[in-house]
Formats: sequence, structure tokens, C-alpha cells
Amino acid sequence: MSLDEAARQLEAAIHDARVSFDCIALDELERAHTNAITARASVDAAEYAIRVAVERRSSEEGGAAEPALEEPRE
Repeated sequence: MSLDEAARQLEAAIHDARVSFDCIALDELERAHTNAITARASVDAAEYAIRVAVERRSSEEGGAAEPALEEPRE
């Protein structure tokens, strides 16, 4: 994963959060819930991509070894 992917995931999260917000206003609660879940998943994916980039950069700079990363849980 790259920082470009993290940025893309955050853009998707923004979109899904806005759709969820609008759905709440329209009283479409199931659709709001679905979009809130997909927004959260996108934020989790972005966070993971950033964490991988930080670890990679740290190891390239000869930084201290960090614990292995775990896959995000749903």
C-alpha cells in the first residue's frame, strides 16, 4: 500500500460520510448505516496504509525495528 492509496481511501471515507449524513436527513436509516460502515472501513484502510508507510520509512532510515503490523479487523 502507498500513501496515494491512503489518500484515495480518505476521499472515499469523506464521500461515504457525506452520503450517510444526507441519508439521515432523508430518514433513510438503513442506507445511512451502510454508508457509515463503508466510511469507517475506508478510514481503517487509510490508517493501515499510513502505518505501513511509516514503518517502511523508519526501516529505510535505519530506525529501530517496530513490531510487525497486524491486519485491520472488521
